Amino acid sequence: MSQITETVSEKKLWVLVSSLDQNTKEEDLQRITPPVIELTDEWQAAGKFIWSGPFNDNKTGMAIFEATEEESNRFYDKYDKICSGVLVYHLYQWDSFPLLSMLKNTV
Repeated sequence: MSQITETVSEKKLWVLVSSLDQNTKEEDLQRITPPVIELTDEWQAAGKFIWSGPFNDNKTGMAIFEATEEESNRFYDKYDKICSGVLVYHLYQWDSFPLLSMLKNTV
């Protein structure tokens, strides 16, 4: 039982923010879309939380997910293999992403 408690307490919220690279072409987006959807579906199928979607500028998107640091690094590595050279992206821990931390404290 304590192992389950340890694992849950190690989980944190992570934010992956992505935007189009300057040289991104429509065919690049069409190529990466299926594997990104598959990555998200695999995460959810494993019973893990992820919420993602685009911003109104049609150039930027964000995914928020819960994971241990090790799990978040694995997710990021898979995302990197799919999106490298097509998108610009950064992974943040929720508390190190100031805007979201402010929102969290007001809700």
